[in-house]
Amino acid sequence: MSPLAHGLNGAADLPIPLSYALVGAAWALTFSFALLFVAWRQPRLDPQSPGLPLPTPVRRLIDAPVARGVASTVSVVFTACVLVIAVFGSSDPALNPVPGVLYIGVWVGVMVASLLIGPVWKVISPVRAIHRFGCALLRRTPEHGVLRYREEWGHLPAAVGLFSFVWLELAWRTPGSVSSVLTWLIGYLVVTSIGLVLFGTVWAERADPLEVYSTLLAHLSPFGRDHAGQPVLRMPLNNLAGTPGLAGSVAVAATLLGSTAFDSFSTFPWWRDLVDDLAPVVDVTLVRTTGLLVFIGVVGGLFSLAARATGGVSPADRALLPRRLALSLTPIVAGYLIAHYLTFLVEKGQATVLLFADPLDRGWNLAGLADRDVAYVLSSHPGVLATCKVLAVLTGHVLGVAAAHDRCLALLPPRHRLTGQLALMLTMVAFTFTGLYLLFGG
Repeated sequence: MSPLAHGLNGAADLPIPLSYALVGAAWALTFSFALLFVAWRQPRLDPQSPGLPLPTPVRRLIDAPVARGVASTVSVVFTACVLVIAVFGSSDPALNPVPGVLYIGVWVGVMVASLLIGPVWKVISPVRAIHRFGCALLRRTPEHGVLRYREEWGHLPAAVGLFSFVWLELAWRTPGSVSSVLTWLIGYLVVTSIGLVLFGTVWAERADPLEVYSTLLAHLSPFGRDHAGQPVLRMPLNNLAGTPGLAGSVAVAATLLGSTAFDSFSTFPWWRDLVDDLAPVVDVTLVRTTGLLVFIGVVGGLFSLAARATGGVSPADRALLPRRLALSLTPIVAGYLIAHYLTFLVEKGQATVLLFADPLDRGWNLAGLADRDVAYVLSSHPGVLATCKVLAVLTGHVLGVAAAHDRCLALLPPRHRLTGQLALMLTMVAFTFTGLYLLFGG
């Protein structure tokens, strides 16, 4: 576990009795199977549903070139400032806001915003902004690169990028150090820039780890686009049904879920003792990397096996089922994002903002931020916090089951529509029980 990601000397999330969590999971289990066998016998989710049009002023603001230009400019300037602070500011992560910008602002804040209002990173990506500017100077369209992005790559490059981030956070020996964070940021900016030049914007859409993650969660937001491209208000599950099933989709979801599970698991005393005992003979990073890979592999492997466990389909169609059903993991990813990082975002996010009072360690007090304190609004109400966490996990589970059930009704032959998804449903319920156990400390 990163000392920054769940530290910063702030208040920590408090566990609740495991029995409470398991009772909640039992209710989710009951609801899921009732939904499966009784209430939902035909596909209902339609990503092309018209939705409700947003007010005209809102639609104009969302797509206004000026608004997009301002967002892009602010993003590029802020990114440049972050790099300057990382290079010339304090090397102490307790004094430098850069680690918090990455771990809190980007990894959690942007993703939660995407869950609420749509693909935020696609709009504010500094690399996209610079690429658009360069293409305008060269009079080229951003969509076109010099090479063709191969269809079979899908989201596999994004999965690799996501793994590099969670490896930095959960396996590397100094995840919270400014130099480690700066190295990852520079690597991300360089790789994404090269990808955009070579392949065009399809690289950002399919291979940029941050944009893929943001867009994945945006498919669960209540906002979407109609057939004419106009922004509308739509039921989130209808938006989710429009998630493309590309190669690497399971790898992306497994990396996100497995890493979150491993993060919780790494707090268990016996795991910490094992890492310490092995330290004299095995590098700590290697031990943690192995654990991280095991968790990701188990999540991806179990889901893939369960998705294929049906009859009545050809071998070719069976091989495609995991990627076509991977969208059902998105609500679970979203649920654990909220549950796992709720305190982190609200309280430790404040700590990061306060560090901007003196970003270069020169004794400044910009905007009077140094005179303010972190308000531990969630940690001071552990009952409310625990309830929010359980509700987030169970809501994600129920929505995931609903999405999987609807997609199975559309993909599987009539004779196997119910029996063909039992293994998948049981696997998702197992994810929920295991996740709650890990989340609340066993």
